[in-house]
Amino acid sequence: MGVFVMPSLGSDMESGTLVEWTIKPGDTVKRGDVVAVVETQKGAIEIEIFEDGTVSELTAELGRELPVGAPLAVILKPGEVPPAPPSPPKAQVSESSPASARGLDPVPVASDTAPPLSPPRATHPDASAVSPAARVRARERGLDLGTLSGSGPGGAILLRDVDAAEKAAAIPTSNPLRTGSPIAEMRKAIAAAMTRAKQTIPHFYLSETIDVQPAINFLAERNADRLPAERVLLGALFVQATARSAAKVKSVNGRYADGAFQPSSTVNVGVVVALRGGGLVAPALMDVRSLDLDQTMAGMRDLVSRARAGRLRSSEMTEGTITLSSLGETGAEAMTGVIFPPQVALVGIGAPHIRPWVVGGAVVPRSVVTLTISADHRVSDGRQVARFITEFETLMQDPENL
Repeated sequence: MGVFVMPSLGSDMESGTLVEWTIKPGDTVKRGDVVAVVETQKGAIEIEIFEDGTVSELTAELGRELPVGAPLAVILKPGEVPPAPPSPPKAQVSESSPASARGLDPVPVASDTAPPLSPPRATHPDASAVSPAARVRARERGLDLGTLSGSGPGGAILLRDVDAAEKAAAIPTSNPLRTGSPIAEMRKAIAAAMTRAKQTIPHFYLSETIDVQPAINFLAERNADRLPAERVLLGALFVQATARSAAKVKSVNGRYADGAFQPSSTVNVGVVVALRGGGLVAPALMDVRSLDLDQTMAGMRDLVSRARAGRLRSSEMTEGTITLSSLGETGAEAMTGVIFPPQVALVGIGAPHIRPWVVGGAVVPRSVVTLTISADHRVSDGRQVARFITEFETLMQDPENL
């Protein structure tokens, strides 16, 4: 028997609001099924389950804002049965039992004293119900532990409960940022996540301006007889080049967690999407190396459409291994991004610009882009990232191989 909990959908997520169940008790679920929809600061996310089983109980109510890790449902593994409810204790009837317990009319008995009352329950948790860190933090902040609710095992008060209580006390209910525009909430979450990323990840950056005229010529020929909805854009080549380069330079593809780098055997490229009205999300296109260019373009269109409609899936928000942020066909010449933790690299690409370029000994006008890699110095160094840039540039010079 397992407990399905509120997942973390990014380093900037602390809680989510459960807005829809797509399952009910008795349903059979398998890994990857969408079981709920959670509203976050980045929109509605379809939550997937990561185990097979049968839904025994839905423990969370719709409309509730729940912290990451809060129980949502109980899932029985294949072959398990739900635990039987405890039976009420049976009364023992004996000759010495009161008459009412033996089905006889009660006989009043006079008594000079009333039975003692049970002592009231203590409002303060005992030492075993409060973690040491929570006790120290509460003492520092002047918080009364007896007024807090615990989210730990058996109702134990943990550090996060103290922090949540302090935050709630500091933010008035009329705070306009919490009740105002969703974009304001999203920007606040993005700012908090990026601040933590810059403070905890030792960033370094390498840039190179590369010729993308061969790629543009290739796409012009490929798209000549296609309808607009079937055309492949330059961004699809960037996604494929990112995935293939990351597969060769493994130190930029994976996650840094629990004090160690965990390389990924697949390349799931997070694609930064600008939302209408403002804000960004970076859902991942899964296993990009298994896709051809048409499939990559179709996958990108699908991600953008669902991101702007607020219907992304939890795996797309949590399983990226490297992120690509491109400014598209027009815009600034270069950009430097902040790594999305727990990833270890971000690829930033400026908009194409026409520049004088030396080709075959002659200076000619060419479309070029500036490629900038933000990398985690705990995992890689300049030489490895330079290899990534070389691989990327080679692929853009020979786009037929993408």
